[in-house]
Amino acid sequence: MLSAEQNQLITHTGPGAPAGTLMRRYWQPAALVEELAGNRPIKPIRLLGEDLVIFKDDKGGYGLVGRHCPHRGTDLAYGRLEDGGLRCPFHGWLFDTAGNCLETPAEPPESNLCANIKQKAYPVVEKNGILFAYMGPGKPPALPAFDCFVAPDSHTFAFKGLIDCNWLQSLEVGVDPVHTSFLHRFFHDDDPTKSYGKVFRDVTRDSDMPMSRIMREYTRPQIEVEPTPYGFRVVTLREISDASTHVRVTNLMFPNAFVIPMSREMTITQWHVPIDDTKHYWYAIFTSFGQPVNKEEMRRQRLQLYSLPDYVPNRNKSNDYGYDPNEQEHDTYTGMGPDINVHDQWACESMGAIQDRTQEHLGTSDKAIIAYRKLLRQALDQQAKGETPLMVLDEKQAASITGPSAVDGIGPTEDWQGYWQRSEADKRQGASWIA
Repeated sequence: MLSAEQNQLITHTGPGAPAGTLMRRYWQPAALVEELAGNRPIKPIRLLGEDLVIFKDDKGGYGLVGRHCPHRGTDLAYGRLEDGGLRCPFHGWLFDTAGNCLETPAEPPESNLCANIKQKAYPVVEKNGILFAYMGPGKPPALPAFDCFVAPDSHTFAFKGLIDCNWLQSLEVGVDPVHTSFLHRFFHDDDPTKSYGKVFRDVTRDSDMPMSRIMREYTRPQIEVEPTPYGFRVVTLREISDASTHVRVTNLMFPNAFVIPMSREMTITQWHVPIDDTKHYWYAIFTSFGQPVNKEEMRRQRLQLYSLPDYVPNRNKSNDYGYDPNEQEHDTYTGMGPDINVHDQWACESMGAIQDRTQEHLGTSDKAIIAYRKLLRQALDQQAKGETPLMVLDEKQAASITGPSAVDGIGPTEDWQGYWQRSEADKRQGASWIA
């Protein structure tokens, strides 16, 4: 367990908080590209405790600026997108994507007021359906050559969802390999031909055994945590027999993302991004190593579960997450439906707005969570000493960090390590978009 001070240190991410300063050293998802679709591409957002407006100018460039006009504090979310920027409707002040004041049209022609005005602004880049923002000091770091960034648009799909609690609770669920045997337990296995777009409903690689059966029947895995240049790799081993073992390889991508296998073809790269200290969004890029992603079907499935424009889950605290005691007895471990995001959401939100880690009792199976907290505290110590934290990369470093491997398959018990490496190599060799 942690002290109250330690818990606050690693959970609070607002301006000036140590973890907030650290998170701003990295590109963070700020919005989906699809959120700026339509004839008025502008949206107010809250990110890391700051109220901002993200928009697309008339030249196709993206901007992220402070929500309140520096003139009299009015709301730029109602601004006009025109003349190369975002214009405040109150007095017509105009700002570009870099926060430069372009016009103060009510001032005398000879006024130089505009030259002395700078609106808060952050750089924005688009990567496979997500708009990433850099809110830290100096030159932004380079993005690593991860699969989700280098795969073509045809083989990726991006989505998001709101979770009503602190970001760290969800990230720790994501790196926890044991909860899947309980929280995501299904008492019946689906037809794998109907598993597209669903997590834990396909059969595992190199076997016709459903993932759901493996998670249900083998609940005491061996867990290996291996350091990597991007954070760490988690290898979870479930021994099926003396001869065969289920191997699941997942990854922690420092500071606030993880990569997991979704099916034989797809992986999920997922970030947990603070809105503020008591709410966050998950953002995900689904990456296919096989056929192009059926984006319409992926979106259709998820829009049955989330309501726009703010991607609020339809099953939530207000309706007890759709809990059905009959379903809990006969179909799912939670009784909260087949979507694992609902299960995770309940687990995270039920801990409270910010989990009180002074009251927890971690076990051997929590070694990945312990490893993550150690990495986070090391990075905070490095930052305090003026050193460069993990994954703040230059171009050369970023180009060398690829992958990462994400595998779900059954191989020989005596050579599980060789098996997952060969399995990963085969998956990559068969991917049309990997040169």
